[in-house]
Amino acid sequence: MGLLTDPNALAALLALTALEIVLGIDNVVFISILVARLPAAQAQTVRRLGLALALVFRIILLFGLTALIRLTHPVVTLLGQDFSWHDLILIGGGLFLIAKATREIHREIEGGEGTPPAQAGTGRAMLPVILQIVVVDLIFSLDSIITAIGMVRDLEIMVAAVVIAVAVMYFASGVVASFIAGHPTTKMLALAFLLMIGAALLADGFDVHIPRGYIYFAMAFAAAVESFNIVAGRKRGRGPRS
Repeated sequence: MGLLTDPNALAALLALTALEIVLGIDNVVFISILVARLPAAQAQTVRRLGLALALVFRIILLFGLTALIRLTHPVVTLLGQDFSWHDLILIGGGLFLIAKATREIHREIEGGEGTPPAQAGTGRAMLPVILQIVVVDLIFSLDSIITAIGMVRDLEIMVAAVVIAVAVMYFASGVVASFIAGHPTTKMLALAFLLMIGAALLADGFDVHIPRGYIYFAMAFAAAVESFNIVAGRKRGRGPRS
């Protein structure tokens, strides 16, 4: 309770929560892409289970502070460059996102494959989606959690920030998923975001940091342009007033 009355603790909580939410934008986009091919009812179930499991694993990671700190120590050297487990996980996550986005883009361009979304939402189809949400969330969590360790000393503040951020992601993912389903052109834009995010993670793994501000600005600018296109399309659809 003492932390609730400590201005420094509250400031740290707000700063860390904002950081977690901003870094969670990538995850919201990815979740929206994953659940877009599931029926609405099952998409909601997948979001709930995936984010609930992601929350549990994030808290487990927070309690493994010592292990997380060791992740930054070199474990292998290739061509004169040292790689830690943190680097290897980022490289693997970046490659995964690039491969996933490329596959989805190919599916959209070629007109889809396999069973349609209304028939694909079986229990066996839901499990891989939930697992992908958890795995990608853990990948996205590494940087934010390691940053949290450097920002805040109190584990209670870290856990509170993670819980708030995941709650925001839960509500945001539903809104983003519904918007993408109603506006198919935005799905291609979201997939392009995934390619960009995957490339950034890959670069981070090779110790070439791309400032996230550039990526978020590009995403915001592209989203603004797309929103103008949607508004213009609606006006054209109404036709001239009589």
